[in-house]
Amino acid sequence: MTIAAPVSEFLVLPPRLDDTAALLAAAARRRGLAVEQLAGPVVPDRRRHAPGGHLYGGPIFAGAVAADLDLVLLEPADDWLARLPYEYSRREIALTTLGEARWSRTPMFVKQPRDKTLPAGVYADGSRLPGDHTLSADTPVLVADIVTFLVEYRLFVLDATVHAASRYAVNGRLDPAPIGACQHRDAVLDFAESLLKGCADSLPSAVVVDVGLVSDADRGDEHWAVVEANMAWFSTSYAADPDRVLDVVLRAAGPRDRLTARDQVFTKNPTTSG
Repeated sequence: MTIAAPVSEFLVLPPRLDDTAALLAAAARRRGLAVEQLAGPVVPDRRRHAPGGHLYGGPIFAGAVAADLDLVLLEPADDWLARLPYEYSRREIALTTLGEARWSRTPMFVKQPRDKTLPAGVYADGSRLPGDHTLSADTPVLVADIVTFLVEYRLFVLDATVHAASRYAVNGRLDPAPIGACQHRDAVLDFAESLLKGCADSLPSAVVVDVGLVSDADRGDEHWAVVEANMAWFSTSYAADPDRVLDVVLRAAGPRDRLTARDQVFTKNPTTSG
């Protein structure tokens, strides 16, 4: 069951639509929301400070239009993954700066917490990371032990409950499938229930969490672990039910006057690059 929205609600989309934006637009229209695809990062006068606005789009677009739409954008803290208990992360993870990471002389997985300017992946050592001409030394990055995810799932979380979900990768390759058709459905949802029960207060009420099955070659076993957390208003839906994904997106990027006290800490301004 999806969540009904007042008829005055509207969804703003960027000039170029990806597959997820198109699916969300169709879902929004089905429930009576107006859909406004902007020609550029400028809000038209008739939508400026109008009540009932929501958004789906990238950080540059969101950063340009959110204030004029009176929106708040929910996002997890940069260090959320690094602060997770080991039982959920299953690897050592640290939030540091790109400048510090460049000093490393060991292989590592490096990604930015929210921005996508730095290609996320395994680097043989810090010398392989981009120089200052690409990203400044104070750019925040997550540095993690290298692990192998056998299969990965995307969870759209609403009020500490998995509201929609999809498989998105198998053996590191894109392979979306509805979670109901996947052999790991029950294991994924059981792991998510434990994670959200223990860590829900450290996440926004509407967020995306990616989880995966890790192969531990040293111990000869497999276990579930969190891959990362992301903003729901800038996350690919893959094979998840778009109507239920829309429920999460509407909460994650919604009117400022509906912001709850609980979510105030998760309203950092979006990045303006990436």
